[in-house]
Amino acid sequence: MATLQSEREVTCPCCGSTLVVDLNLGRVVSHKEPPSGHAPVLDDAQRILQEQARRREAIFEQSMQSERGRDDALSRRFEEALEQAKQEPITKPLRGFDLD
Repeated sequence: MATLQSEREVTCPCCGSTLVVDLNLGRVVSHKEPPSGHAPVLDDAQRILQEQARRREAIFEQSMQSERGRDDALSRRFEEALEQAKQEPITKPLRGFDLD
């Protein structure tokens, strides 16, 4: 792949990609990644899509349940605060100039 005399083709020991380095410039001119073994097979695409759809539905259902429970919890807390406010005596609030 190296076309010029000043270019050298080097394989990266870490990732296995192919680098073309120009010795005159002192930089990488070209980079080619190795084929990844993690690519899904096209036959598995339908199964993967179905799994993702089920996962999305489960997350959605969980969020719906938590929102329903949140409504009930907030209304209970409001009722408790209202009862507590009814039981407390009514007092005149203190202002800054009242303290002088």
